[in-house]
Amino acid sequence: MRRCIDVVVAAMTVLVCAPVLAAIAAALRHRQGPPTFFRQSRLGWEGRPFDLWKFRTMTDEQGPDGELRPDEQRLTLFGRWLRSTSLDELPELWNVLRGNMSLVGPRPLPVAYRDRFTPSEARRMEIRPGLTGWAQINGRNTVDWDERLALDVWYVDHRSLWLDLRI
Repeated sequence: MRRCIDVVVAAMTVLVCAPVLAAIAAALRHRQGPPTFFRQSRLGWEGRPFDLWKFRTMTDEQGPDGELRPDEQRLTLFGRWLRSTSLDELPELWNVLRGNMSLVGPRPLPVAYRDRFTPSEARRMEIRPGLTGWAQINGRNTVDWDERLALDVWYVDHRSLWLDLRI
């Protein structure tokens, strides 16, 4: 039932937001040039990696040493606005349609974080990651790492259709 809801809602949202998606893609291509999308390997259901897609909000600007400049220096003004409105995450609807993500669940973390989880925290990967989740509506970036992971595990333990609708 949950997967059916994910597919129907994600497909309808992509159709309704198609003009917005196209406008953002065109604006990014004009302002920053290609690529329009950012792709990163993230941990999915049962810890399997998948490619998460977002709109690109940073440049690939490098310092004199050839290393990427700090994120704060590479984040564009338009990228900052996309992040503040969460519009940079609209391409993740494709991840939902492909079955890598759900609409609601713990946010997927980079693969490099796999070895940092305690056995309890790793339980967050017992379900598909989501576009939004319990930790996001209960503090998002204002809660510390341990609390965010605890909120994710709480969601795994208390997950229901009613809780998803509330989120």
